[in-house]
Amino acid sequence: MLSMGALGFATPWILLAGLSLPVIWWLLRVTPPSPTLIRFPAARLLLALHSTEEQPARTPLWLMILRMVLATLIILALAQPVFNPSAALRGSGPLVLVIDNGWAAAQNWPDRREAWEMLVDQADRENRSVHLVATARSAQNRPIEFTDLLRPDEAREILRTIQPVPWSSDHRAVLAAADALKIDGSAHITWLSDGLGDPNASALAERLQRFGGLEIMTDGNDQIALLIDPPEADAEGLSVTIRRLGVAGPSAARVRAVAPDGRILARGEARFANDEQAVELRLSLPGPLRNAVARLQIEDQTTAGSIFLMDERWRRRPVAMVSGGSVEADQPLLSALYYLDRAVRPFSDVSRGSINELLQQQFAVVILADIGKLGGGENGRLNTWIEHGGVVVRFAGPKLARCGDTLLPVKLRRGGRALDGALSWTRPARLSPFVETSLFFGLTVPGDIRVSRQVLAEPSLALNDKTWARLTDGTPLVTAERRGQGWLILVHTTANTEWSNLPISGLFVQMLRRIVDLSQGVAGHDPNAVLPPLVSLDGFGALVDPPAVAAAISAASLKNSVIGPRSPPGYYGSKSARRALNLSLAIDTFEPLGTMPAGVGRVAYGRDSAIPVQHWLLLATLLLAIADTIIGLVMRGLLRLRPARVATATAVLLALMIPADRTAAQSGSPNRLPSGLDGKALLATLETRLAYVLTGDRQADSVSRAGLTGLSAVLRRRTAVEPGDPLGINIESDELSFFPLLYWPVSTRQRPPSERALAKLNDYLRKGGTILFDTKERGNFSTGSFSGAGAASRHLRSLLRGLDIPMLIPVPRDHVLTKAFYLLADFPGRWTDGRVWVERRGGQHNDGVSSVVIGSNDWAAAWAVDGFGSAMFPTVPGGERQREMAFRFGINWVMYALTGNYKSDQVHVPAIIERLGQ
Repeated sequence: MLSMGALGFATPWILLAGLSLPVIWWLLRVTPPSPTLIRFPAARLLLALHSTEEQPARTPLWLMILRMVLATLIILALAQPVFNPSAALRGSGPLVLVIDNGWAAAQNWPDRREAWEMLVDQADRENRSVHLVATARSAQNRPIEFTDLLRPDEAREILRTIQPVPWSSDHRAVLAAADALKIDGSAHITWLSDGLGDPNASALAERLQRFGGLEIMTDGNDQIALLIDPPEADAEGLSVTIRRLGVAGPSAARVRAVAPDGRILARGEARFANDEQAVELRLSLPGPLRNAVARLQIEDQTTAGSIFLMDERWRRRPVAMVSGGSVEADQPLLSALYYLDRAVRPFSDVSRGSINELLQQQFAVVILADIGKLGGGENGRLNTWIEHGGVVVRFAGPKLARCGDTLLPVKLRRGGRALDGALSWTRPARLSPFVETSLFFGLTVPGDIRVSRQVLAEPSLALNDKTWARLTDGTPLVTAERRGQGWLILVHTTANTEWSNLPISGLFVQMLRRIVDLSQGVAGHDPNAVLPPLVSLDGFGALVDPPAVAAAISAASLKNSVIGPRSPPGYYGSKSARRALNLSLAIDTFEPLGTMPAGVGRVAYGRDSAIPVQHWLLLATLLLAIADTIIGLVMRGLLRLRPARVATATAVLLALMIPADRTAAQSGSPNRLPSGLDGKALLATLETRLAYVLTGDRQADSVSRAGLTGLSAVLRRRTAVEPGDPLGINIESDELSFFPLLYWPVSTRQRPPSERALAKLNDYLRKGGTILFDTKERGNFSTGSFSGAGAASRHLRSLLRGLDIPMLIPVPRDHVLTKAFYLLADFPGRWTDGRVWVERRGGQHNDGVSSVVIGSNDWAAAWAVDGFGSAMFPTVPGGERQREMAFRFGINWVMYALTGNYKSDQVHVPAIIERLGQ
C-alpha cells in the first residue's frame, strides 16, 4: 500500500494511468462537439444567410474540465484509496487474530468485538484469509488451537461464537499452538489483549512476531478490570480489598453488598492514589444484614473478578452461651461467660439463654460453661443437633467434676486434679505445643499459661486421637469427638480464671476462633462431602447454569481448586448447603502486560480504522457521468429543459434520496403513513399498533421496526389481537396516549429526554402506559441488581433519572407475566442470561400491570424478520427453540399490557395447575 499522509492507495500502480490525462485533454480539445440539430424551414434559412467567416467549433473549457475531473475520479477509484492507511493491514499474507477472552476481557468486550470486526472487514477488502485463536479454554473444554485458513465471512461466523469466560487466558497453550502454525508470506498479527500479563506473554509475542508484523491492542487506564479479594468479617461489617493493574493515576471503585433478592445492603467507595495497587474498603453492616449478604460487586464492572460470592465462611456465625453458674449479675468477673463473651464477640454474634430456648433458634456453636448433668431431654436434643452439623463446646468446672453426664467426648474420672489435692501437682502445669493432628496446630503457646486444676479423662486406646491440647505431663486439656456431621469438644478446665489463667490470654481467643471456624454455620457443610456444581458465573459475572463439563468438587479441596471449564467459579453443593468458589482465590499474580520484544506496536481499542473511499468516488463518477450525458443531449438539441420540468425532476430526485417523512420511513410504511402527529394518531386509533421509541440510532431503530413487525405477525396468527404495522415514536414531539405499550431499545447514541419529554413520559406511565426497556447487553441484570454494568445499562440510568420509577424486583414465579398467554419460566430473547424486572407493587396499580419492565435479552433482534419473513439474527445459545420462547414472551408482554391482571383471577388457577401437571 502506498501511503501519502492521511490517504493511502491499495493498488497504487493504477495511478500511472494519470499520465494519460494530458492526452485526454488534447483529445477533448481537438474533438468538436456533436453538431446541433436545427430544423430546416426554407424561410428561416433565407433569413439566416450572411457572409461572415466561421471557425471550427470546439468543446467548451468548462465541459473539458468536467470530463477531466471524471477521468481523474475513475483513476483514483480504481487505485482503491483509503483514509487513515496506518490502520490498514501490513504484509501480504493472512490476518492472524489472537483474542484474549479470559475473565478480564469482559470489561471492555464491545470494543474488542468492534476491533476484530474492523480487522476482518479490512482483510475482506484486501482479499486476505484469516487465522484466529481464542486464548482461554472454552466452556466445552476443547484444546486451544489456531483455525485453518478461513475466508472473512467464515471468520465472522466463528467470531460471533467467541465470548469471555470466567477464568484466565492460557498463553502457554497458545504458545504451543503457535509452534504448530504454518503461514505462507508475511502475516499481519493482531493480539487483542485483556491487559493481564503472565510469564508466557513475552514469549508468545516473540513467537507471533516471526510470522510478520505484530501489534497489541490494550485498554485505556479507565477501562481496566478490577479484582475483588476475599473480605474479612468483623464486629462492625466487612473489610474488602480491591486490586487493580499497575497503572498510574488516581481512580475510584464503588463496591456494594447485595442480598439474595437483589437489595443493596451497603455501598462504599474505594479511592486509589497514584501507583497504588490495592485499597481496602470498609462496609458498615450490623450483624443480621452482614449475614444476609449474598455477594459483593464492583459497580461499573462486568467481569467474574468483580463479583465475590459469599457463603457461611464469610458470615459471622451465631454462638449461643449457657452457664451453670449464678454470679453473672452480681460478680461478672467471676462469671464463666465473662471471658467467653469478650473472646468470641469480635468475630461472632453472641446470644445467652437456656438450652431449650437457644435450640429453637439457629446457631453454629453452643458453649456450655460448667453445666453438670443435662436433663429434661436436653442431652438428646443437643446430641441430635450435633449430628446435623452443630458444634458443642463444654468447659469444665466444679459441677461437671462432681456429676458429669454422657454428652462428653471422653469418659471422665470422678473428682478432678488440683493443686494440693488427692491427685495434685507440686506446682501448676504448663501447656505443651500443639501437634499436627490438633485443630490448634500452628498457634504459638505462651510460656506464662498455667493450669492449677482440671478434670481428668479415663485412659483409653482412642484418647490420644481425641486429644487436641495437652499439658506438659501428657494429660489432655482439650478433647474432641466427631459425631455425625458435627463436633463435641471438651475443655478440661474452666472458662474463667478459677482453675487457670488461659481465659485471659491471647491464645484463648485464637483457640475459640478456630473452633467457631470449624463449625459449618447455620446451613451446615460436611468437610468430606462431594459438592456438585449448582450455579456458575459466566464471563460477564452473571449466575447461569454450570457448563456441561463442570465436575463436582470435594469440600476439602475447594480452596485449592483450579478455576477452569471443569470447575468454574460459582456455587457448589445444594441450595440449602452451598459453598462458593471465587475467581480471586485462584489468581496469585495480578499484573499488567509486561515489556514486549522490540518492534511490537501497541495501540488502544477504539482507534480510527482504515476508511475506504472507493465507493464514494465511484458514486461521484456516476453522478458526473449522468450530468455529462444530460449536458451532451442539451447541447445537441436532443433534450430541451424547461424550468417547470427541471423543478419537477429535482423534486422527484430529492424524494427518492431523502424521505419526506423520516418517521414514516423508519416505521416501515412510508406510503401508508401520513406525516405529522395527526397521521400517527389516526393510525393508532383505527387499529392497535405496537410502537417503539426512536433513538436516533438507525441500526437500533431498524431492528426495533423489524422485531415488532415479526411480533405483530405472530400475534395475528396465534391470538385475537390483530395489530397493524408498528410505528416509530418520537418521545419529544409525538403524543404517547394512543399507544398502550412501548418498546424502548436503549442506545448510547440517544440523548437524554428533555424536561418536557420527561413530563410526558411520567404522565404516560401514571395513566396506564407500559414501557419495555431493553439494554440488549449479555450478562446484565442477572446478578440480582437492576443497575446493570454495561455502557447501555449506565446510559439507561441517565435516561431514567427524571422518571418516576417505582421500586423494581425480578419477576416472581407467580407473576402474571409468566402466564398471560403462555406458561413461561424465563424470558429469553436473542440472549438468555438476563433477568427481567417489574414493579414491586403489582396488583394495586394500573390494573396490576407494571408500568416499567426492564431487561437485557435483546428481544427485538430475536423477533426481527426481513421482507421474506425470515429471521434476521441468530439466537444464542438455544437456536430456533429459543426464538420460539422469545416470541412467547412477546405475546405474554402484549397480553399483559392489554388485558391487565385477568390471568391472576382464581378462576384460571385449576386449569393452569392441570396443564402444569401434564
